[in-house]
Amino acid sequence: MQNQRNIILAVVLTALVLFGWEAGVGYFYPQAKTPVQTVQAGGAEEATKPTKPTREGGLRDAAEMALEQKDLKTALAGGSRVAIAAPGVSGSINLTGGLVDDLVLNRHRETVKKDSGPVRIYSPAGTPAQQFAQFGWVGQGSATPNGKTVWTAPAGAKLTPASPVTLTWNNGQGQTFALTYKVDDNYMLTVEQSVANTGKAPVVVQPFALINRTDLTASLDSFQVHSGPVGAFDGSVSFGTNYKDVAEDGTVNPAGKADWIGFTDVYWMSTLAPVGAKAEGTYRSLGNDLFRADLMYDQQALQPGQKLSRTTKLFAGAKEHAVLDAYEKQGITNFGLAIDWGWFRWFEKPIFWLLTSLFKLVGNFGVAIILLTAIVRGVMFPIAQRGFASMAAMRAVQPKMKAIQERYKDDKQKQQQEVMKLYKEEGVNPLAGCLPMVLQIPVFFALYKTLILAIEMRHQPFVLWIKDLSAPDPLHILNLFGLLPFDPPSFLGIGVLALLLGVTMFLQFRLNPAQMDPAQQQIFMIMPWFMMFVMAPFASGLLLYWITSNLLTIAQQKYLYSRHPQLKAQAAKVAEDTERAKAREKGKA
Repeated sequence: MQNQRNIILAVVLTALVLFGWEAGVGYFYPQAKTPVQTVQAGGAEEATKPTKPTREGGLRDAAEMALEQKDLKTALAGGSRVAIAAPGVSGSINLTGGLVDDLVLNRHRETVKKDSGPVRIYSPAGTPAQQFAQFGWVGQGSATPNGKTVWTAPAGAKLTPASPVTLTWNNGQGQTFALTYKVDDNYMLTVEQSVANTGKAPVVVQPFALINRTDLTASLDSFQVHSGPVGAFDGSVSFGTNYKDVAEDGTVNPAGKADWIGFTDVYWMSTLAPVGAKAEGTYRSLGNDLFRADLMYDQQALQPGQKLSRTTKLFAGAKEHAVLDAYEKQGITNFGLAIDWGWFRWFEKPIFWLLTSLFKLVGNFGVAIILLTAIVRGVMFPIAQRGFASMAAMRAVQPKMKAIQERYKDDKQKQQQEVMKLYKEEGVNPLAGCLPMVLQIPVFFALYKTLILAIEMRHQPFVLWIKDLSAPDPLHILNLFGLLPFDPPSFLGIGVLALLLGVTMFLQFRLNPAQMDPAQQQIFMIMPWFMMFVMAPFASGLLLYWITSNLLTIAQQKYLYSRHPQLKAQAAKVAEDTERAKAREKGKA
């Protein structure tokens, strides 16, 4: 009767976790594209904004997406612009305001489709996805350029890595302002702001740089991965501020000198970094889902005949670890830590390095994950052997343990003492068999963080239908692999990889010794199928790792059984004794 209650309780708890998992996965691991909801308005369907951001970010409302394309076409067609053409980025500088407001990333596509366009990171002010950078001055005693100022560019100017561009503007009061733009092969623009005072009186100027963006395009911000305001202040990288904090406070002033400041999504980032001068950083809420990151230099009194220059680096691009590390070596403090690895980066980054190194050898991240799994299992093979020996020893003492349990069934404390004494006399460590599994947890977590953080994993295919290892398995058994026109909820979205995970885990558990407690044995038999449902919404690469690990574990156990046939015979005897004990208990009932 007690065993039946235990089994029922285990099933109920499993069901609660399984169905509660839908809400958790929906929040922390949304699909790359969230379906657009519709509501009836005036007899017609109108798109409404989904309740949460997506994993990659971007506009979520169909109407806003259409408006973005329309506004982009209008904004980029009108007004004078200087083209930007570099290996990493393409776009243009708006001569009205001198704004960098049109940038796409040449090395990254919007979707897995090969004909999809490049990722757009900057859009002009007023568009639904607006994000841009501005460089200017505030001053006293003279007019300074603003967002409506029309700058002058050299005829035929084009910003490339080999050809900087300088914009100029004269205020008619004796001051000439200039913005000199340079771009490298990746995602960095270097902007030199200069003002020359040729007037007869001193003026006071204060250079600034800013990034303006909407949070409508922000990626999901969770306790695992930060999305929102980001920066380094006095050498310490801060992920503690989010859009909600800025919206509530209006203005957030991080403590310390700004090494760099801006906004980040999971894969993309836009930041400002001062060069050779002290600057203060501030985050501001502008209302209507708009936010700003300001970089303010000190005020400077400029005497007649003097010139003032300030240089700022603008990063607008993908968070490729090698690129960020290179910029850090060039002098941007802790720029490589802009990727939110968390507290365990000391372990995660080596795993990421090994994975990318294997990818360079084989050219396929799926194969690289399989090789990584094999390396991890190979390194832990001696530990697994000891664990296997411990399991065998545990099987050998099970009859003695059963006798102790029967003898002291009314005295649990004495029973525990005698069991511990038996372990000591027989040299058995009951935890040794768990050690290989425990040691795999850091590797599993490191790979999990890599798959959700590293842009190097984005849109990386494996074989056949697996086009993106960082995304869930796109084919679901319940809708006949896409033949039926509906998407099952995430906890029922069982794909081929999830099914293989359940089967391989079940086969692995079958090789383990049967449990003395029937309730525990039932739980062990349910666990593989429970994990199949739990893991189905996770990244395909993570399931591939687990499946490979299960297969290697099965092969390892088969090998060890072949080397030690007496252990297999012993396991069979223990299983037979267990079945007899079950039959006796059933007969008594």
